Amino acid sequence: MKKRLISGLTALVLALSLVPAALAAENTQEEAAQVLAALDIMVGDENGDLALGRSVTRAEFTKMVIAASPQRESAGSSASVAPYPDVPRTHWAAAYVQAAVEAGYVSGYLDGTFRPDNTITLAEGVTMILPLLGYEKSDFTGAYPAGQMAAYRNLGLNENISARQDSPMTRQDALYLFYNLMTTKNTSGVYYLNTLEPTLNLVDSQGNLDRVALVNSAMEGPLVAEGSWQSQLPLDLTRAEVYRDGRASSLSAVQNLDVLYWSESMNTLWAYSKQVTGTLEQVSPSVSAPTSVTVAGSSYALETNEAVYAFSDLGGYRTGDLVTLLLGRSGGVAAVRGVSSGEEGSSNLVYGMVTQASTHTYTDERGNEYTSNSVTLTTTTGATATYPTEDTHFEAGDLVRVTTENGAVQIRRLSTTQLEGTFSRDGSRLGRYTLADNVAILDTYEDSAAWRVYPSRLAGVKLTGNMVRFYSTNEQGEIDHLILRDVTGDGHTYGVLTSVDEISAGMTSMATYVADVGGTESTIVSSSKIYNVDRGPCQIQGALQTPDRITNLTEVRLDAVSGNTAVSSANQSWRISESAAVYEVRDGEYYLTSLARVTGGDYTLTGYYDKAQDQGGCIRVILARS
Repeated sequence: MKKRLISGLTALVLALSLVPAALAAENTQEEAAQVLAALDIMVGDENGDLALGRSVTRAEFTKMVIAASPQRESAGSSASVAPYPDVPRTHWAAAYVQAAVEAGYVSGYLDGTFRPDNTITLAEGVTMILPLLGYEKSDFTGAYPAGQMAAYRNLGLNENISARQDSPMTRQDALYLFYNLMTTKNTSGVYYLNTLEPTLNLVDSQGNLDRVALVNSAMEGPLVAEGSWQSQLPLDLTRAEVYRDGRASSLSAVQNLDVLYWSESMNTLWAYSKQVTGTLEQVSPSVSAPTSVTVAGSSYALETNEAVYAFSDLGGYRTGDLVTLLLGRSGGVAAVRGVSSGEEGSSNLVYGMVTQASTHTYTDERGNEYTSNSVTLTTTTGATATYPTEDTHFEAGDLVRVTTENGAVQIRRLSTTQLEGTFSRDGSRLGRYTLADNVAILDTYEDSAAWRVYPSRLAGVKLTGNMVRFYSTNEQGEIDHLILRDVTGDGHTYGVLTSVDEISAGMTSMATYVADVGGTESTIVSSSKIYNVDRGPCQIQGALQTPDRITNLTEVRLDAVSGNTAVSSANQSWRISESAAVYEVRDGEYYLTSLARVTGGDYTLTGYYDKAQDQGGCIRVILARS
């Protein structure tokens, strides 16, 4: 029986489908461990070690069975009776053994003992698992455990398990046995995990387990990182896994006003830094029952009771107030903090690039309209912020620093600060500088686009000339904010030119191009210039319909692909962009596909990159030919 997991993240799906067999096995083990941790069936020790090579006792396995059963919530912390002579009420596993006996999952030996400290065999473990699926002793005929082991194999419970029926079970065997159980149908034809979590539908009709939804169900939160937030979490933060904005991170990288979620069973913390700052323009549908707010021209759903209260007529925020929305993992408003009020904890230092300077019309709490000059910027954290200003001289492309002090907002242009150097291979240093754990990096293009970049994306990249527009350092002398000038190229559009018609005669230059971007074709008409390009993979700078520039990409023959790395025929490793476009070429036509479909088969792969890797380039487009 094949079982698959839906990650919900394209990059993860690709990574899992392209790795070598040994690495794929590691990923399956990692997935199984995450699923069982989310369900609180099997967790690591205080150091996170699952000790998968260690054998499992009958008592330990019984505890896992109860944790994976409908009795998981009702099993008490102590037993009311001694379930067996050798399992007294004071035994650490007595409550689990008692619950398992009452549910009919376990039985003792002929001499009336349970032998809790004996190593459990695979056959004994399977015998305890099958009742969870609705099987009874009468369903099996013949000598024990032939019937049970036949069911174990027929149901696919044996996937990735190497132990024999009389072999001692290791924790790795138990890991896979319970993992396989979750996507096995019970005697009523229902996937087992869906009986444990009937409202979530975590396993679809094809047997695919939605790991993201499962982890979401194990998450608690949100909590805003402010004050003594660490003491409010039921985690061992010194050993917890930490993710920030979807990437592996560290506890020291968590910043004031980050929105936090956690899982105690997984000992994992997730932090999200996305914020939106601007004037509160509208509360919808009403302040008596708000469900969304409009700030900086965009509407955001309210995802917590705290946010609903804050924007209600009982809360402290009114239209016209300058606020910072703290966005949760779903993109809704988890919390709000005042800006102009100088509210404790609100952000008082922001760096970014102006993307728009304009006059906005707002409606105050009495319904009266008023106008105000404002600037909208993309901050170094990738957030969008709109601030009122009396200065009418700001322009798109300006780099600014915003401070809020004593209730006043001050916006100042930044002076260019030049810096040269090479990022270390792990992305932790730039030249002689160390990057702060919470470093915020913004890459920019002209005056029209800005996007957040993470240090790992810049590993090995050499910065020269005017590639750095601004940087600042913290008290430790580490770079904490960095603004670049089109170093990565990640903000441009990549695809293939399927048609090129260029005319250049005397004073006349005109052209028509058809570009396939993400499977959608767009026609680009230029009445004044041509770009001197050919059909094939391309980079489009600026707006798609009115580009500043179109260039062809450079090709490199690929011999192997693993995750987001490709190896060329010259044995050079190439980074593959997380948003790389993959096309199958048939009879001169381009068909959008995925790496998973064209690797490991009879396709010849050719990668196309925009510039050298040490200049920030990577493979943007891959063509597959059979």
